[in-house]
Amino acid sequence: MLINLHCIQRRLKRTDQFTFSLYAALVSFGTYSCMYAFRKPFAVALFEGVQFWGMDYKVWLVIAQTLGYAASKFYGIRFIAEMQSSRRAPSILVLILSSWLALLLFAVVPAPFNIIFLFLNGFPLGMIWGLVFGYLEGRRSTEFMGAVLSISFIFSSGFVKSAGKMVIVDWGVAEKWMPFVTGLLFMLPLLIFVALLEQIPPPTATDEALRTRREPMNKQQRRQQLLQFLPGLALCITSYVILTMLRDMRDNFAADIWQELGMGREPAIFTQTEVPVSLAVLGIMSMLVFVKDNYRAFMLNYLIVIAGFLLAAASSLLFMQHYISPVVWMTLGGLGLYMGYIPFNCIFFERMIATFKYVSNVGFLIYVADSFGYVGSVSILLVKNFSNWHISWQQFFMHAVWVLSLAGVVMMIGSYWYFKRKYRNMRASSSSFVHS
Repeated sequence: MLINLHCIQRRLKRTDQFTFSLYAALVSFGTYSCMYAFRKPFAVALFEGVQFWGMDYKVWLVIAQTLGYAASKFYGIRFIAEMQSSRRAPSILVLILSSWLALLLFAVVPAPFNIIFLFLNGFPLGMIWGLVFGYLEGRRSTEFMGAVLSISFIFSSGFVKSAGKMVIVDWGVAEKWMPFVTGLLFMLPLLIFVALLEQIPPPTATDEALRTRREPMNKQQRRQQLLQFLPGLALCITSYVILTMLRDMRDNFAADIWQELGMGREPAIFTQTEVPVSLAVLGIMSMLVFVKDNYRAFMLNYLIVIAGFLLAAASSLLFMQHYISPVVWMTLGGLGLYMGYIPFNCIFFERMIATFKYVSNVGFLIYVADSFGYVGSVSILLVKNFSNWHISWQQFFMHAVWVLSLAGVVMMIGSYWYFKRKYRNMRASSSSFVHS
């Protein structure tokens, strides 16, 4: 096995760019998809009629896991930014095994005392994205590889939910045991994909020339980067908080929304809506690999995010007016949200670093954005449950999408103009220095 793996690594160093990109994209997609089997299956369980301290048990579980994920993102700002490449694969395995152990304890310990184990499940999983993306950043084809990796958000979320629903409906497994059993199904594929992921060689000299060298960052370097781009980053991160809130609401309560729409007993419904979204987002994001100019690609990312916000808002308004069906609404709404969400998780900050030729790493900026994003997710859950709005998840999500999406458009336009002016000032300064 070791000989074969070393053989793969040697071949990857000599192969053409397309073959290398396809290999890296698929093994990173497989790795992160397996991670989802330890995070998302619990969302298909309804836990109907169970409440503690005035709030639905499932909402407690979602909040607990999201808090764990949010805490992980804050910790990951340092953890991922300082991560050495040699430690990535062992860290992935240790973190996922820790989350799986938490799912076992969740099944064994009675409610409500087992709520804490969803927090402990979410904390280690929150750092997997940065570890996996570290293999892909700073390369000529990062857009393509990042797009394939990112659609695992969409495809895998639907796939593992369908698997979890199957475990309950077809196998008769109790709801509290379903997350652990679903994770067990994906353990062997996870080990294989991580071993293949580790064979990806580091960026070449050509990659570094085109996309800027990527290095671990200490505390002072992280602070300096934030201060240098603070106004623009603040606006786009606020937009990302909105996208995270809406995306998580759709993801965590999809089972409840479909139940309210009369389609709750159809396991395939999750995959039916997510596969078209995955393919569409993959196509859109992959096209950016053909844009060689980093600044132009950076600006195009803004247009994609803004278009995604507008599509999500429009689909909800059309559904409210009964012009489109529930399946079309969830599909178009998901496409719009992921058109905004996916760029921030790989391509947006990748091109920003390359545009301003800032030696750093993408993981740091992603985790800054993610940390605030998941705080927003918890906040909106609390607002929904402790307000006087006696509306269903479907109604709440539908109204939240079009209102918050319009706010996101305004934020992105402001950030767009900031970075456009920042780039022009940098070019002017560079030109003045050359002429002097």
